[in-house]
Amino acid sequence: MGTILLEGMEFFSFHGCFKEEQIIGTKFIADLTVEVDTDVAERSDSLHDTADYVGLYRCVKREMEQKSHLLEHVARRIMDAIRQQFPSITAIDLKIAKLNPPMGGKMHQVSFMTHWKK
Repeated sequence: MGTILLEGMEFFSFHGCFKEEQIIGTKFIADLTVEVDTDVAERSDSLHDTADYVGLYRCVKREMEQKSHLLEHVARRIMDAIRQQFPSITAIDLKIAKLNPPMGGKMHQVSFMTHWKK
């Protein structure tokens, strides 16, 4: 079993409950951790025997490009897409952070974290 991490993926997206957020957009940072059986890949040195980093990134990117009101909804779509494309993955941890949220005060970010295990 191995762990693959994609850390600090940056996206400019239009997620939020306020109309302005859906028009103006803001920066988001996503961190993804997946567990997958890497035993065969460790011996074969073949990309086909593991979860492809590029494919994982594309799943996240595709879902981040679709507007949502809630980070929870975006995260669910990302996790569903990853599970569908990579059935060998046994666990997923995902964190999505919205930078400079419109909270009426100075705040670096708000985040949503979720976990799934087979």
